[in-house]
Amino acid sequence: MSKRDYYEILGVSKDVDGKELKKAYRKLAMKYHPDRNPDDKDAEAKFKEATEAYEILNDSQKRAAYDQYGHAGVDSNAGGGYGGGANGAGFSDIFGDVFGDIFGGAGGGRGGSQRGSDLRYTLELSLEEAVRGVEKKVRIPTLVSCETCHGSGAKPGTSPKQCSTCNGVGQVRMQQGFFSVQQTCPTCRGQGTIIEDPCNSCHGRGVKEETKTLSVKIPPGVDTGDRIRLSGEGEAGAMGGPAGDLYVQVSVREHALFHRDGRNLYCDVPISIVDAALGGDLEVPTLDGRVRLKIPAETQSGKLFRLKGKGVAPVRGGGAGDLLCRVQVETPVSLNDEQKALLMKFQESLTGEKHAPQKKSWFEGVKKFFEDV
Repeated sequence: MSKRDYYEILGVSKDVDGKELKKAYRKLAMKYHPDRNPDDKDAEAKFKEATEAYEILNDSQKRAAYDQYGHAGVDSNAGGGYGGGANGAGFSDIFGDVFGDIFGGAGGGRGGSQRGSDLRYTLELSLEEAVRGVEKKVRIPTLVSCETCHGSGAKPGTSPKQCSTCNGVGQVRMQQGFFSVQQTCPTCRGQGTIIEDPCNSCHGRGVKEETKTLSVKIPPGVDTGDRIRLSGEGEAGAMGGPAGDLYVQVSVREHALFHRDGRNLYCDVPISIVDAALGGDLEVPTLDGRVRLKIPAETQSGKLFRLKGKGVAPVRGGGAGDLLCRVQVETPVSLNDEQKALLMKFQESLTGEKHAPQKKSWFEGVKKFFEDV
């Protein structure tokens, strides 16, 4: 199977929504489906390629993994294509499952109950919470199964009746030219059943709106973009169907002192010009407390000092990273006359180029630049 970019295969941008994604795939499937191109290996290969791309990008979980890690993030899930991910579907089945809305269908479920929708909740964490792990309470607006009718949508003592139009299948088949097309049953709207006497509490929906509070355990080492799946905590399914899942998306707030890059932390440490020139000891912060950092003499601004094991242990395993302290030499401000005079005298005492190791090379670079212009 080709490993071209999935978005490129379907001719869509990375921010494409589900409707445009389906439209792009439908166009390619109609053009390259093997039933319309018998004995054309090239067309079959392009159909497989488009089907694999659609299956990955149409699944929110696989799409997120692909966006973050590329093909490596979905190789274990991919492998679809005509005869794999398409399950060897015939031309009419492809049209029924993917293109039903061409003829007015909405791709509804068959035979009554439907799985509930997945939900996503963005949870903001501090850097300390993300590194150490934390348990958080979250309030989720969602749909829950109606207690009065137990999710059936019918008034207590009654039950939904099988739809006579589709005989409980939820879909009907229409003939469109040289092929037949499945579409959602217009009578039961894909449910397969008809509620003649709806429940007064949920008005026949089988679900009610509610806000619930959940406790979410965040493991140590998570970072922005990580997701935690809570099975069965999404919206309740229609007509007694299973609930969807809740995906908690982690977003780590910016920290006042540290910047995280993977398993490493970075911290800017201001030092005086005296400490930079003569050396000294400084106290620097870490997530575990303060530590002493020895600054050698003649340290230049921007120098990085590495503190081993003072970074982050990633959630996916492995040892803790490092803390890299970047020193920034501060220029003295608000000097009085005596201090200015001392600095002038100090400046006059500096002779030659040995006291400014970068000055000579910098001026040589400037000179060469203007010579080349």
